[in-house]
Amino acid sequence: MGPRIVAPVYLLVFLLQCSKEVTDTPSSSGLWLCQPAFRCADQIYNPLDQCCDDDTILPLNRTRLCGPKCTFHPCFELCCPESFGPRKKFVVKLKVLGVKSRCSSSPISRNCPQ
Repeated sequence: MGPRIVAPVYLLVFLLQCSKEVTDTPSSSGLWLCQPAFRCADQIYNPLDQCCDDDTILPLNRTRLCGPKCTFHPCFELCCPESFGPRKKFVVKLKVLGVKSRCSSSPISRNCPQ
C-alpha cells in the first residue's frame, strides 16, 4: 500500500472513532477530539495537515532532496544511502505506519538516479 493510500485511510479511521459533535454546551459547540492528542515532542499537531518527523512538525506535502537528483516526502518516506564513496547511491523507502521506520527494514519505494 503506497503512502497516498495509507495516510487518508489512517485519517478517516481517526476521524470516525475519535470525534463527536458537542450538543449540550450552550456557550460553544464543535468537534472535540479524543485524548491523547497527536503530539510531536512537546507540541500538538493536526494529522490532517501535518506529520511529526524527528520531533519536528512538517506539512504533509513537504519534500526534501535525497541525493542530488531525487526528492522524497519525509512524512511518508525515508531517504537511505545504499552505497558510499565517490558515486553515492540513494534509495527512497516507505515508512511503515505505527513502527519506528529504519532504512535496513523498510520496503523500497524507488531508486534515486545518480
